[in-house]
Amino acid sequence: MSRIDETKEFIPVRIAVLTVSDTRTPAEDRSGDTLAGRIEAAGHTLAARGIVVDDRARIADQLRAWIADDGIDVIVSTGGTGLTGRDVSVEAHRDVYEKEIDAFGTVFTIVSMKKIGTSAVQSRATAGVAGGTYMFALPGSPGACRDAWDEILEAQLDYRHLPCNFVEIMPRLAEHQRRK
Repeated sequence: MSRIDETKEFIPVRIAVLTVSDTRTPAEDRSGDTLAGRIEAAGHTLAARGIVVDDRARIADQLRAWIADDGIDVIVSTGGTGLTGRDVSVEAHRDVYEKEIDAFGTVFTIVSMKKIGTSAVQSRATAGVAGGTYMFALPGSPGACRDAWDEILEAQLDYRHLPCNFVEIMPRLAEHQRRK
């Protein structure tokens, strides 16, 4: 079973939050607020925050800009993971991924099933890595953001989490880009 190794020092990571929405403003961004609050409460750094419309190219451009920023280790987007015609966050993320973290969507579905039953099947939450940066695409509701953070991301972004976590392999994410 997973646990926190209290003998290890906590390592804060720098996390950007991207809200994908045609209608939300910073004042109305409850999902972004939920993530930002949890990120900071956990001891991490909120490195950037933004809102972009439901446009595949614009989402991918923002992801690439943050990947290129050495001050960002992780990107968490919220919104645009559903089934409607305007929901293109998953496609934008996949345009950018070098590697997809396939099990993230599965684990998110398991967590969601406990909360919302079979409605969880409508989420296309996804995750991947590019340029040494982790990217997570979450649904746009505050509840889904809470569930993803509280049940998955908080532990996986904690260096002390055993038996393994995302932070411990961060230095090796871009090793294929180094000269041999």
